[in-house]
Amino acid sequence: MIKHALKHFPELEGEELQYIARAIQDLNEEELDLFKTIYRARRKDPVIFMLLALLGMVGAAGIHRLFVGQVGLGILYFFTAGFCFIGTIVDAINYRSFSFEYNRNIAQNTLKEIK
Repeated sequence: MIKHALKHFPELEGEELQYIARAIQDLNEEELDLFKTIYRARRKDPVIFMLLALLGMVGAAGIHRLFVGQVGLGILYFFTAGFCFIGTIVDAINYRSFSFEYNRNIAQNTLKEIK
């Protein structure tokens, strides 16, 4: 199951790979091709999320939250300097879980669209 997902999504790893492997196991080839196209276009790379969070340490706090569509928190981080940098540091440490949560929601919405 994971080998099948890894064949189609070599850029994925960890929890995200396992989740996508379970999600695509029942898709036919046409649905899988459509899912791959949509998911790759909407997916956010965890490394970019981390880099944007680290950018918040130099003065652009909140951009990483805007990147994943959390506009309210992004604005709040901007005006509070990332909750005095504590929130930004926590986000930089937990960047994989934040991006996985976003990508999981994207995968769920994409599956709803193609079925």
